[in-house]
Amino acid sequence: TKSMRKKYILLSSLIVITLFGCKENKKVEEPKEQKRPNFLFVLVDDQSPFDFKFYDSTSTLDAPTITKLANDGMVVENARHMGAMVGAVCTPSRHMIMSGRTVWSLPSMQGYVNPTAPENLEENTIGAVFNRAGYNTMRTCKVGNSYPQANKQFTVVKDATKRGGTEESGSAWHAEQVLSYLDERSAVKEEDPFFIYFGFSHPHDIRNGTPELLEKYGATNHTDKYSLPTANDKQPPLPDNYLNKHPFHHGHLELRDEENVSGVWKNRDEITVRNEIGREYACSENIDIQLNKVLSKLEAMGELDNTYVIYTSDHGIAVGRHGLMGKQNLYEHSWRVPLIVKGPGIKANQRVEGNIYLSDVLPTLCDLAGIDIPETVQGTSFKPVLMGEKESLRDVMYGVYAGGSTPGMRTVKKGDWKLIKYDVLDGKVQETQLFNIAENPNEYIAQHNKSAEMLNDLAENPKYADKLKEMEALLLEEMETYGDPFRLWNQEAK
Repeated sequence: TKSMRKKYILLSSLIVITLFGCKENKKVEEPKEQKRPNFLFVLVDDQSPFDFKFYDSTSTLDAPTITKLANDGMVVENARHMGAMVGAVCTPSRHMIMSGRTVWSLPSMQGYVNPTAPENLEENTIGAVFNRAGYNTMRTCKVGNSYPQANKQFTVVKDATKRGGTEESGSAWHAEQVLSYLDERSAVKEEDPFFIYFGFSHPHDIRNGTPELLEKYGATNHTDKYSLPTANDKQPPLPDNYLNKHPFHHGHLELRDEENVSGVWKNRDEITVRNEIGREYACSENIDIQLNKVLSKLEAMGELDNTYVIYTSDHGIAVGRHGLMGKQNLYEHSWRVPLIVKGPGIKANQRVEGNIYLSDVLPTLCDLAGIDIPETVQGTSFKPVLMGEKESLRDVMYGVYAGGSTPGMRTVKKGDWKLIKYDVLDGKVQETQLFNIAENPNEYIAQHNKSAEMLNDLAENPKYADKLKEMEALLLEEMETYGDPFRLWNQEAK
């Protein structure tokens, strides 16, 4: 009918108008450019992973911020520094972090001479690489025992050694430098991404904690060499592998860390060690408090979700374990470092084997930022581990301490098995240790008086002679791979 035809024409017209109207009003969305990630690289000084409950459930350290970081990101079980050829273990470790190079391929430092090190290597270290990529770079950290030429590459540098127990003289000072820097970014509405190297001077000695945190852990900043600190029930318990003396000399005569740490000196009695662990925990909890200020600031700025937060230490530390005080040894407490990474694309609450060296840090940072990895880098990116594509980077890990007498100490670990060799004091000390780390994670030795066979050094146990031989061969292979210039007493001379 006519009326139906009119209705149809009217309806068709409306549909056409509506369609054209939609087409004209529809905004074509420009593809959003992906925002480049920021980086907050947190490096503490002298911290064993076993200070944290998420590495050692018996620890009494309160670190809620770092624990939350671990829960929100990935914890790496086996992260290690490759070692040192000088007494100040911090120095080669920080060179490896900055440059991505392995221990025997670093520039000359503190009496160690390497004529084959690349020239102008500092131009391919973290600050320089991220500057070239258009990042705003800033660092705060201690002064000394690091890599000064690389430190200078950061655009903003606020370095000072802060090991006191006040806001101005302690860890709060480092946090304040970062907070001020972030305020300045906000004030000028800075759009470029940032790379912040957030270093602390603690918990390296002198471990002068804040009064309230010392009180919490029952500790005192003990200064009298001729008396012992006061015993206090609130002090942390002794570590399970505590000894009052190491069974043989570590090979570095008059080593500061073993003889002259303020508050400890050569004392290894229970009261001294528990007090020093209390001081260490006071310093570590303060770091946790300061880190929380910076993370809260980033969250308030809307930047935290787009920031990779990396937390680690330059090496571990003994503080009474095995009768030692310093980091110049290759037991797990000193060879391993804590490593947590949280950020875009990393699933929460993950724990991986990792088998990562600190020399893998720079290539990983580049990989996460989409920056070309410099040709001078020898480490390997562990981005595939962070993104859940791999469980670990390598099967074998190698470590060295040759800062005292040479050849020094060497270690190699594969799977559950670990070998440590000592060839020090002109051959006066030549020792071998073999541990099954899965069965004996605390590396108990005869002096710990454990009855179970596996809770011991197995190097002298004939049942493990084949395993010992296998690990000895593996150590030599690793020494050759990394250009180790020395050979131990029972290895063929170079």
